Amino acid sequence: MPKNTPSRNTIRLTRRGRFALIAAGAVVAGAAVAVPLLTLEGPLHRAPHRATAPATLVIPEGWRAVQVYDAVDKALHLAPGTTRRSLPQAGLKLPNDAGGNPEGYLFPATYPLDGRTTPQSLLSAMVDTANRRFNGAPVAAGARRTALNVYQAVTVASIVQAEAGTTDEMGKVARVVFNRLARGMPLQMDSTLNYALGRSTLRTSEKDTRLDSPYNSYRRMGLPPTPIDNPGEQAMRAALDPPAGNWLYFVTVKPGDTRFTANLEEHERNVAEFNRNQQHVAPPVR
Repeated sequence: MPKNTPSRNTIRLTRRGRFALIAAGAVVAGAAVAVPLLTLEGPLHRAPHRATAPATLVIPEGWRAVQVYDAVDKALHLAPGTTRRSLPQAGLKLPNDAGGNPEGYLFPATYPLDGRTTPQSLLSAMVDTANRRFNGAPVAAGARRTALNVYQAVTVASIVQAEAGTTDEMGKVARVVFNRLARGMPLQMDSTLNYALGRSTLRTSEKDTRLDSPYNSYRRMGLPPTPIDNPGEQAMRAALDPPAGNWLYFVTVKPGDTRFTANLEEHERNVAEFNRNQQHVAPPVR
């Protein structure tokens, strides 16, 4: 359990968790943009007979790669783990910085399915869609304005996607990220720690923050080594053009009440209020 009153050295920057539901082979969660008339590229070996396969697969904004793999397995009625194991054969056109890891580039959208659809063709379609959205001149120009390359911008967008409760908050969250990077402060984002631990929760303990992981932004400086989910276009826009502001901290005290501040003492009071509110909330299912 987290300490009710964190010390100045371990003050929580954020506390937010995200959940998604995959039920009966259908995806139920989040928002996604449609990719009409999408041609599924890549190997088109005929998949096993799927009499009840859905006509489309929705990938919501903010899903992690592992959630995408599971959804593809369910949608194509494949054994668990099939899509993950297909990665080496998928021939994904990822940036060099990704090191073969498609996290951040499995673009949230609605993808059509038919009898020729395979895990490789679906993953290729997602990455190709991300490349079309991320590699245009406006994105490159925005990344340069923020002194990032495109892959780093996608990484920031993934944090924004995980941390912001609403689209209106995305720009402020991005500004907090850049302000802390500029000041040489650790990001201290619970979302990166949750990614390292393979979970989604609002509750971060002191023990959690001591985790030895490159994704532990309480201990490690700078951005995590990869994106932590697959962000949508709104999160990407926020990462490329955040509003001006001096905010260094934020916490969602209660649903609909996220408070941004540059003052540590004010933030500590907000965190204390968050902790009081959490005492009356049942622990989330992990």
